[in-house]
Amino acid sequence: MTLKECYDALGGDYDEAMGRLRSERLVQKFVLKFLDDGSYGLLCASLEAGNRGEAFRAAHTIKGVCANLAFNTLLASSEELTEALRDGKPAQPGEEGLVAQVKEDYQRTIQAIQAFQTGAAG
Repeated sequence: MTLKECYDALGGDYDEAMGRLRSERLVQKFVLKFLDDGSYGLLCASLEAGNRGEAFRAAHTIKGVCANLAFNTLLASSEELTEALRDGKPAQPGEEGLVAQVKEDYQRTIQAIQAFQTGAAG
């Protein structure tokens, strides 16, 4: 799998990422570093514990990383969840759906990156 194919699989914009970072080597470096980012684990743990402030910070971090790397599908869902959690708002109807969408989009992103990583290493 090429890096461009990875972007296609995760619902990202390869050309946007290349335009921002200007080097495929640099894009690849940051895409692979995404696997080690702890924000998703923090988001899940914070939501489970009912810590909406910490969940907001984690969702906001995911949103920012996705914006920088042009991971557009996960960016869209994490942005919606960030806004739902902003300013300590109480849980709203439908929020569970937002959380489920972020989880689905995150798994899709991770699976695409892992497939790319395996192909790049092989």
